[in-house]
Amino acid sequence: MKYQIIGKNIEVTEGIREAVENKLSRMDKYFLLNDDVTCRVVVRSYKVGTKIEVTIFTPQMDLRAEVSNPDLYAGIDLAIDKLEGQMRKIKTRMDRSRGGKISLGKAISLENIDALPVEDEEEETVVRTKSIYLEPMSLDEAITRMEAIDHPFFIYLDEEDDKISVCYTREDGGYGVIQAENSLK
Repeated sequence: MKYQIIGKNIEVTEGIREAVENKLSRMDKYFLLNDDVTCRVVVRSYKVGTKIEVTIFTPQMDLRAEVSNPDLYAGIDLAIDKLEGQMRKIKTRMDRSRGGKISLGKAISLENIDALPVEDEEEETVVRTKSIYLEPMSLDEAITRMEAIDHPFFIYLDEEDDKISVCYTREDGGYGVIQAENSLK
């Protein structure tokens, strides 16, 4: 796995780099390691604590965990625990669907991941299906409509480039936009 460690408001010393890589090396057993698997760690320092963002990029799926903690090293451990939990959920979901549409075999070593125990699983059921017509509109109009219905996200068709887009409210304030790379024909 290739590592990229970035510091914001903190200098990434050799000691921090070694500690992060050493702690993240316990994730190596979950991946079929090659040049396609990259791990990016962003460490941010604030007056009261730190924030650690760990993103693992694979060709099939990205895994991401974000943790705030007063102690940098404890935060890294918590982020790794979070990533391992995500991987257990994925493994359990794949076991349930018996190799459905989630194809991670080229990047993740599934035999090293324990599925969630049966008693910890919550039955996931689709409680509602909704069909919508995507209207072409501007981002400003999409934000206005999102706020009007008091939802944390809104899906729309961007009028400038005919791409499916989702605007959402960010936890740290402001808005974000996710846009599909492929456009409607």
